Amino acid sequence: MKKVLLTIAGSISLGLGILGVILPLLPTTPFLLLSAACYVRSSEKLYQWLITNKWLGSYIENYRAGKGIPLKAKIVGITLLWVSMGYTIFFIVPLVIVKLLLFVIGGIFTVVILKQKTLYKT
Repeated sequence: MKKVLLTIAGSISLGLGILGVILPLLPTTPFLLLSAACYVRSSEKLYQWLITNKWLGSYIENYRAGKGIPLKAKIVGITLLWVSMGYTIFFIVPLVIVKLLLFVIGGIFTVVILKQKTLYKT
């Protein structure tokens, strides 16, 4: 039963991690790391698939190796973050306090992204 629950939790986390590749405010790497942690305890086959996956495995490998976030991912992430935040702040949210809160949250995420080590492709 424990393995089944870990497999389900890992799969849900994997789905959120994949969404994080597309959506700028949803983190990718933490969800993929959680998936790997669940899979390593429940299914060796799923764990091996995840860490050797052509598209997702590099997130886990770069994190493990302490290499950082690719420059392109930083640029795209911050750009999408501020485009979506800007649209929401200026056109969607009517309350000034909520606008300020969104601006602060966007600033915090920007700082967190910029403070991460940058992985330069060679």
